[in-house]
Amino acid sequence: MARKVITTQVAIMGGGPAGLMLSHLLAKAGIESTVIEIRSHEQIAHTVRAGILEHGTVNLLVDSGVSDRVLRDGDRHDGIELRFNGESHRIDFKDLVGESVWLYPQTDVFLDLAARRKDDGGDVRYSVTDTSVHDLEGKPKVWFTDADGVEFEIQADFLVGADGSRSHCRFQIPEAHRKWYFHEYPFAWFGILAEAPRSSDELIYANSANGFALISQRTETVQRMYFQCDPKENVAEWDDDRIWAEFRSRVNGNGFELKEGPVLEKMVLPFRSFVHTPMRHGNLFLAGDAAHTVPPTGAKGLNLAINDVKVLFEGLDSHYNSGSDALLETYSDRALDRVWKAQQFSYWMTTMLHTPADADDFSRARQLGELNSVVSSRHGRAYLAEAYTGWPTAAS
Repeated sequence: MARKVITTQVAIMGGGPAGLMLSHLLAKAGIESTVIEIRSHEQIAHTVRAGILEHGTVNLLVDSGVSDRVLRDGDRHDGIELRFNGESHRIDFKDLVGESVWLYPQTDVFLDLAARRKDDGGDVRYSVTDTSVHDLEGKPKVWFTDADGVEFEIQADFLVGADGSRSHCRFQIPEAHRKWYFHEYPFAWFGILAEAPRSSDELIYANSANGFALISQRTETVQRMYFQCDPKENVAEWDDDRIWAEFRSRVNGNGFELKEGPVLEKMVLPFRSFVHTPMRHGNLFLAGDAAHTVPPTGAKGLNLAINDVKVLFEGLDSHYNSGSDALLETYSDRALDRVWKAQQFSYWMTTMLHTPADADDFSRARQLGELNSVVSSRHGRAYLAEAYTGWPTAAS
């Protein structure tokens, strides 16, 4: 049986926040798109991931008409705490750079975007299989089988690979036309979801001789927290008492005590730095985790993906509505400019806050000196605040 043909202007592989945001922006500009996603809507909606949203990401969600739920249900944070030597040092974002971030789970960003695309009649197809891409240097085609077993071919002007860190699209670019940058870290995060009151109104990034810990929030009664661990750590070997003892050894002191409770979930989250260059090949454009991943310490992953699609949308909008390809031609360079800033910031935060297992006395003292140099300088605090809350988007 012949494949059913879908003709559209932009084909998007990946129905997570990046792909859905691009589809939404294109629709507002009168540009057709079709989105396909191998996961089901339910799988994405129930994949629990934390989310710190930069002010630019929040503004795009609200101003483009996706939803203002982030302002109603999210928690605005005007700073974070760096904690070391048992003392807390607040980085005041509002005072230093006049901006804030929002604590808003990535799953909620997905739900807002998915609901908006559904309400607007967007062509988004979940639970597809047998995906393959063709003719990337000409008029791209995407083959897939939908959830009902019907085979389709999408014929498009452009293809966007927003299909995550295990991207199919990325691997279709010939090796001679791509370069990959990797950095592996010798540690991971042991993450928990706990039934407990909030220990702090803002995130705490704690450095200690026993390793890093991050104290985050979820709701008034359920909290998300992490501590540095070996990537091969077995969660089954950790009961609640051992978990809380580990957190206490890294965070408590000088009058501060974590509020504890039953552990509801526990997992080990390995991470690495990765960049694919360039982010374009022929008429294929990569966006989000398909092109880059960062360690979570800098809270940059989702925000980078949203910035990618904003920059890519500007290029596609210019192509279709102004007849100029100048912005499309510079998409990769403009997106990578921010990607490398985020890689540097995430690497810096990670190495400054985590304690290597083989750290000697000099390494430990030097690390504390680095932390002191940041918190004791307004310029040091301002650099951290600007990077954490988000740099301006590259000018069009």
